[in-house]
Order: sequence, then structure tokens, then C-alpha cells
Amino acid sequence: MKDRILGLIAGVVDEVNERRSEKIPTENLVQVSLYGEVGVFDSMHLVNFLVLVEEAIEDEFDVEVSLTSEKAVSQRVSPFSSVRRLVDYIEGEIQLAGGAEVAVGAVAEPAL
Repeated sequence: MKDRILGLIAGVVDEVNERRSEKIPTENLVQVSLYGEVGVFDSMHLVNFLVLVEEAIEDEFDVEVSLTSEKAVSQRVSPFSSVRRLVDYIEGEIQLAGGAEVAVGAVAEPAL
């Protein structure tokens, strides 16, 4: 499932990069910091990015998740500190939202 989620995020990054003058690096996307001191987004752009990711998740997995919820922003380790952490957070939220249907379709994948 992590590879599918990363693919969705990569697609959103490509979409965002079409409109940005300063491109988000995609060579090692899992290491990219999304927000914070070295992040590629300010708070407003991060929210817009997360909305696009939420839409992609709903299209791909047919579940609704909120990446801007109090739960997401109050994590001890921010899911926005890197794409890797965002993928991990999204995977957990999809499993919670989708229950057994998503878990049944999941297969063991290599760690990012």
C-alpha cells in the first residue's frame, strides 16, 4: 500500500510543480521535507497540497481521510516533516477509514 500512496503523492507533486517556479525535488521524494524550517511549503501551500492528496486518496482508495485534522497536526512527530512520514500517516488513516476492505487488498511491501 505504501507504494500506491507514494505514487499518489508523486502525482500531486508533479501537478504542483507545473505551477511552481521553484520545483519540489522528486529524485528522492520520500526524504523531502514538506513543512518546517527546511520544508518546501509554507502553511497555506501545505494545506492546498494536502487537499489535493486527500482527493487523490479518495479517488484511489474510495475512503475519506482528513490530513488537516486536529489528530494530524497534534502528532508528536509531525506527518508533514517528510513525505515518508506522510505516507506512513496516510496508510494508518486509510486502514482506519477503510477497515477490512483496504486491509484485504493490502500486500506486504518493502519499507520505504
